[in-house]
Amino acid sequence: MLPANEERLLARLTEDDLVLDVGGGRSPLRRADWVIDLLAYEEAGAPDDARFTADTWVQRDICDREPWPFEDGHFDFAVCSHVLEDVRDPIFACSELVRVARAGYVEVPSRLQEQSWGVVGPWVGWSHHRWLVDVAPNRIEFVHKPHAIHGREAAHFAPGFHDGLTAEERVQALWWEGSFAFGERVLRSREEGAAYLAEPIERHGGVRRGWALRRRLARLVSGG
Repeated sequence: MLPANEERLLARLTEDDLVLDVGGGRSPLRRADWVIDLLAYEEAGAPDDARFTADTWVQRDICDREPWPFEDGHFDFAVCSHVLEDVRDPIFACSELVRVARAGYVEVPSRLQEQSWGVVGPWVGWSHHRWLVDVAPNRIEFVHKPHAIHGREAAHFAPGFHDGLTAEERVQALWWEGSFAFGERVLRSREEGAAYLAEPIERHGGVRRGWALRRRLARLVSGG
């Protein structure tokens, strides 16, 4: 989670707010009262100052199509950070998020990061991510991340682009109250898919090789 957004989150919560971390894994939110994750509590390495305990850690697959073991509106706030792009059914996970919590925070990779070559290896974005994600005001949309993204030059940013992104540019965040809309966008033709993948590259002027260096130089000149 972005440090600035974690600070904002902690500032808005009261001592009495009941908080759920969805998919906290090995980096659970200390402030969470409950965690639901595929890992067992013992695997997570909970910090000593965590509010959650082994008794409030629920080990389960959040996409198993069974309702999470909480009543409707049970939590004041739910956090789901860098999880939805990984799981096989983010639509079901979102439906449970808005069912069990009255407000929340979702963070996912930006298209700028997920369509960058060389983030962690000789491929585009993160190798284990299943989805490209678009976050709009009060809506999250998921698009299957196709294998063609790695071999089609027009579908990704060139090596070096990712290095110039700020921490804020690498993610998308949604703060929601009450509920939010969500769904999968199905690309129904090769042409539609190509246009979708090319959109963020074109939106950034088609910048490719040398972009990161030019941006760093511009920041030095401006004193940023």
